[in-house]
Amino acid sequence: MTEKDTSVTTSTEEPVAAPAAPAPSAPAPSAPPVASASAHPEKWGRVDADGTVYVKTEDGDRAIGSWQAGEPAEGLAHYARRFDDVRTEVELLEARLKAGSGDPKHSMTSAKHIKDSLADAALVGDLAALNARIDHVLGRAQEAVESVKHARDEARQAAVARKQALVDEVEKIAESSTQWKSAGDRLRGILDEWKTIKGVDRKTDDALWKRFSKARDTFNRRRGSHFADLDRQRATAKDRKLELVKIAEELSDSDDWGGTAARYRELMTEWKAAGRAPKEADDALWQQFRAAQDKFFSHRSSVFDERDAELVENGKRKEALLVEAEKINPATDLDAARAQLHRIQERWEEIGKVPRDRIRELEGKLRAVEERVRHAADAQWRRTDPEAEARAAQFRERVEQYEAQAAKARASGDKRRAEQAEAQAAQWREWLAAAEAAVATR
Repeated sequence: MTEKDTSVTTSTEEPVAAPAAPAPSAPAPSAPPVASASAHPEKWGRVDADGTVYVKTEDGDRAIGSWQAGEPAEGLAHYARRFDDVRTEVELLEARLKAGSGDPKHSMTSAKHIKDSLADAALVGDLAALNARIDHVLGRAQEAVESVKHARDEARQAAVARKQALVDEVEKIAESSTQWKSAGDRLRGILDEWKTIKGVDRKTDDALWKRFSKARDTFNRRRGSHFADLDRQRATAKDRKLELVKIAEELSDSDDWGGTAARYRELMTEWKAAGRAPKEADDALWQQFRAAQDKFFSHRSSVFDERDAELVENGKRKEALLVEAEKINPATDLDAARAQLHRIQERWEEIGKVPRDRIRELEGKLRAVEERVRHAADAQWRRTDPEAEARAAQFRERVEQYEAQAAKARASGDKRRAEQAEAQAAQWREWLAAAEAAVATR
């Protein structure tokens, strides 16, 4: 068997993947049908008596080879099957284009190669229909190529726009952000995203990356400067807090309760104003500072607790004195009542202070007893005709006595005893005035 141009070159390797093309906006025209040649090969060709095989074309019969191996029908069937193989290959190219798989450029190249080979291909079949089908495939391939190009252009523009937006964000962060932790995390996130963005041309990508890198360096310098300043501030704060700890420890043994408590409040204000030292040092210094404060206030509380207990006990002792004082009866023996009251007053003063919330109550009860004795004395004085001048002298002596006591108490710093002595002097002064008035009018 001899053949004229008995092979058709076709591509069998897988096309390179390309971005999926978006679906066309209008439906594609239907593909021209191509009949199977194997069903009726005699419709598309013939074998001459000498074994020459012809294919029918629009320009007439064209010899494609010679068949000497058997019956003429077998020769036609052979070339018809070859036609159907090419027809199937064209349909596969079309199916790939329709599905959007493979590289449309590769499909276009394969279709062109098949089309160019049809002019002298050794095939028996409807070559005109097959040629029209190939033209249809080439049209679809061209559309796919343009669509892929358009999609790539859009993807590139989107990638450039996204990287531009990321650069703008990085530059804004670099210029003004002071949220160092969150800003640093965001920059790392932007860098991770940047690495995933593909399709930007090298020139544009390099220009954008230079801006990105410059902005990131600016942020890192600002952050480094900030933390360097912070380290210096913390070192200064540490030195200041060391001073405050030393002062606090020196005050911890003080028994100047009011003044020292006020000073500790000032130290606390200064502590807050000093700022934060490095964390470990700051925590340790704070523990020392608090320990000194706690020592002082614990000591003060202990002393105050003892004092409070003493004041409560003093209150109980004065209550007992009041029970005794309330039994005084100046109506039966005024002089004895006065003497007893005087002794109670002296013991009252010796007992000392009581809780603040009991002062008015206890002092009021004693004043009531004193008033009762005074009113009895006034009544007796009015009922009798004593030696007015002697009584006046006696009253004057008492006034001088209490005034001397008041002066002595004030000199020793006992304000309370001084005030009580002055009150008694004032009472005796009133009696003195009454006695003197009696002498004057007698």
